[in-house]
Amino acid sequence: MNQYNSTWVTEFLLLGLSDDPQIKMLLIVLFLGVYLGTMLGSLLLIYLVLTDSQLHTPMYFFLCNLSVADLVLSTIIVPQAVVHMLTRRKVISFTGCGAQIFLSIISGATQCSLLAVMSYDRYLAICDPMHYSLIMTWKICGQLALGCWICGIVASSVDTTFTLCLRYQGDNKIAHFFCDAPILLTLASGDTHKAEMAIFSMGVVILLVPVSLILASYGFIVVTVIRMKTASGRLKAFSTCGSHLLVVILFYGTLIIAYMTPKSSREQIKRIAVFYGVINPMLNPVIYSLRNKDVMRAFRNAVNRR
Repeated sequence: MNQYNSTWVTEFLLLGLSDDPQIKMLLIVLFLGVYLGTMLGSLLLIYLVLTDSQLHTPMYFFLCNLSVADLVLSTIIVPQAVVHMLTRRKVISFTGCGAQIFLSIISGATQCSLLAVMSYDRYLAICDPMHYSLIMTWKICGQLALGCWICGIVASSVDTTFTLCLRYQGDNKIAHFFCDAPILLTLASGDTHKAEMAIFSMGVVILLVPVSLILASYGFIVVTVIRMKTASGRLKAFSTCGSHLLVVILFYGTLIIAYMTPKSSREQIKRIAVFYGVINPMLNPVIYSLRNKDVMRAFRNAVNRR
């Protein structure tokens, strides 16, 4: 401590998104609305899948896992951000910051893996329907889902360990609304090269590899759909895949910029984080539910049973 003439950081000050009172009020309303929408949408989707036998398929099983990851990510980030916007004391302990990084990366990395698995599921359903039920058994689905969560835990463990093992002395002001590994590295004392390389490597594994698999799957899907004889079949396939691709573009695009672009500014990372940490968890149930006839039918049946 004397060598660096500075004290070890025990807590961080989160500067948030804005100091303007009016903007803060707008952000509070936005964040609360989005969080409520995320909770209701995700829990409703999980409930419908669990209670409607016609939704007991691999695609909806993976959607349930995706909804759980959305709930975790949103709950870790949004409530604390709102509390900090309402109070003057905007601090988070070093342990709390580490926990937030660890849990947020688990849920985010798990989503990355799940989206890749879901694209593979759609590829089999559209391109090889004769063998779909033989390949996507419940045992395989369970193993794939478990593998996605394990990938999230491993990626999070690596990123969190390399980030928190650095020295943090002196400056404790985080130009962000939650603890995120890339932004925390800018406060570290000493060389951060190893940590940056570790985060980049995990980004290649958990971001670029799944994106490549997704693009390959949808390349085959597009070719197969174009060859379909019926227009209704093409429309249904494109509708299902289109919603999936929209989620992929929004989620992966923002994460790649934040975690794999070293020259991204603090302001850019902070604004991008609003999309993948706050808005995207709400969009997943909305996109997969409102544009899905099976889910809407299950919802109507549930209402009628009441």
